[in-house]
Amino acid sequence: MARSIRLNTYSPEQTQSIGCFIGQRARPGDVYLLSGPLGAGKTCLTQGLARGLGVEGYVRSPTFVLMTRHHGRLTLHHIDLYRIGSPAEAWDLGLDEQLFGSGVSVIEWAERAEELLPEDALWIELSYGESGDEREIVLDTESTRYDELLAELDALSSRFPLSQE
Repeated sequence: MARSIRLNTYSPEQTQSIGCFIGQRARPGDVYLLSGPLGAGKTCLTQGLARGLGVEGYVRSPTFVLMTRHHGRLTLHHIDLYRIGSPAEAWDLGLDEQLFGSGVSVIEWAERAEELLPEDALWIELSYGESGDEREIVLDTESTRYDELLAELDALSSRFPLSQE
C-alpha cells in the first residue's frame, strides 16, 4: 500500500532540516530517489541528509562527476543523473553497487532511470511553492521500510508545522 506525506518548507535551512531528520534515521541500504525541477532543492535536502549522517564538509551536487561518496555514520552515495542520456548509462556508472550496498544512496533526477531503481525506496519530489523560498516536498513509497520515518515526519509536521511564521 502506498504511503505519502506532504511537507512545506519556507527556507533552504528548513529544507536541510528535513534532510537532517531523514539522515539521522537512515539505515544501511536506504535509497532516497529525488525528483523535481532545477533549483527545487534536491541538493539542499541532500546536504541536510549528509549532516544527519555525520558527514563533515560541504556536499555539492555531483552533476559533472555524476557520483560522489561521503563518509559519516554510514557511507553516503550521492548520485546525480541529470546528465545521463539513458537508463543504460546510469547502469554503466555502477549504480547496482551503490544501491545494494551497506551505505545510503541518494539519487537526484532519479526519474531518468526509474526502471532500474529498486521498489524498496523512498521517492522525494521537491517543487516550488507559491513564494520564493517555499518548497513543497512529497515523500512517497510503496515499501513498508519507510513507514516509521514517514509517521515521524507526519507527526513532527502536525505538532510543529514548518511555516514562515
